[in-house]
Amino acid sequence: MTARPRGPVLDYRNALHEGLGGAGVDPKRLEGDLADRFRAAHAAVEERRRTGEMGFFRLPGDEELAAESRTAADDLGGEVDALVVIGIGGSALGLAAIRDALLPAAWNELDDEARRGRPRLHILANPDPETLTELLPRIDLESTLFNVVSRSGSTAETLAQLMVVWPGLEALGADGLPRRLVVTTSPGRGPLAELAASRGLRLLPIPEAVGGRFSVLSPVGAFPASVLGVDIDELLMGAREAAARSSHPTLAENPAGMLATLLHLADTELGHPVQIFMPYADGLRGFAYWAQQLWAESLGKALDTEGRLVETGPTPLPAFGATDQHSILQLMMEGPRDKVVVFLAPEAPRRDIVVPPVLPDHPALSYLGGHTLFELLQGERRATAEALRRSGRMNMTITFERLDARSLGGLLMLFQIAVAYAGALYGVDPLDQPGVELGKLLTGGLLGRSGCPDPEIPPVASRSVFQPGNEHEGAGG
Repeated sequence: MTARPRGPVLDYRNALHEGLGGAGVDPKRLEGDLADRFRAAHAAVEERRRTGEMGFFRLPGDEELAAESRTAADDLGGEVDALVVIGIGGSALGLAAIRDALLPAAWNELDDEARRGRPRLHILANPDPETLTELLPRIDLESTLFNVVSRSGSTAETLAQLMVVWPGLEALGADGLPRRLVVTTSPGRGPLAELAASRGLRLLPIPEAVGGRFSVLSPVGAFPASVLGVDIDELLMGAREAAARSSHPTLAENPAGMLATLLHLADTELGHPVQIFMPYADGLRGFAYWAQQLWAESLGKALDTEGRLVETGPTPLPAFGATDQHSILQLMMEGPRDKVVVFLAPEAPRRDIVVPPVLPDHPALSYLGGHTLFELLQGERRATAEALRRSGRMNMTITFERLDARSLGGLLMLFQIAVAYAGALYGVDPLDQPGVELGKLLTGGLLGRSGCPDPEIPPVASRSVFQPGNEHEGAGG
């Protein structure tokens, strides 16, 4: 009997006809037209990988790039009490996924011994003045390492927050500043690269063919993870294993291809445009938000690769078990049949708690005695999946051995490869994000950025509620 391979395993039985009373996917199609479609999508992705366009494929095997992150972490991370990462979108969500999965809960509340001498972590992912105002008095700039992250080097939200802390950092002097500020960006271009060159700052490169939402296994995630003591070798090993398992052109032998194919079909043919990623582990909370961005920004496109208007893409949503069994499960069970749920769960816990066999004279309570909390949580996942199946609602489950660096690396790579295949199936480019650029241009115009025209935006209505009889009044009242 062969040992089961490590890494994520996709169970899609609850997405097929047999389990759903005729709803879902006809399994015959998995060996017919869907297999043919995937073979073409696989070839398209392989061609873009071969030409270097999909640079995220190379990250798990780029030892030199990983060594840069480790070296910088060894040089700078051991002498600080706090690590502040300034980034947004793909420059922050991947790190948040690593933090939630691999650091102990309430990391920043642990003492130095419990953190094994590693710094506390603060991720500044949104330029909310309340957040920064509350953080700055609680950190000592002389013992804080800042990592500013932007692929383009010109992200307004990131640069604004850097500029807020800049006077304090600059006061550390020409010798102190390079030991307290690390720049992660595309080398050779952009304001951050220019700043790093002019001030002698360490620059960790984001490879040119790696977009922000695909950058978690680059120094974007690897450097801060190394500072925090995460074993990035295990993270990258898991990613390599997932990439190997998802390289086959045969649909039945490619888990990333199967995930992409079933979710694409659910959206485009079965009326299920809402795709819910629902982990049953608190440690995967950050992963669910990372997956949401990956799916939405890669697949939500107005134009296909031929330039035709398609306005396509599913709506990905995060949910969390068992918490959201008590919020949106009612809608999932009895609301519109427009959803497909992807459960994620470890097969074994890192730690567990036995519910003590107390209160024997209260049967409504005592039945829980002797079970563990992990048993309860995973029992609820299995029961929820079965309840959805019995109601004819499509769902799938991705399991892995336990939540560690190797499994997380596998999950991250599985989803990145799946979205690349999904892009080919939709006929869109999963690497660009043209819809985001207009908002950036308008923001730049509002703030007076050079090269951005001042936008004409209608004023906000003075009345918060429309009042009948005033139909002909202007927006300003």
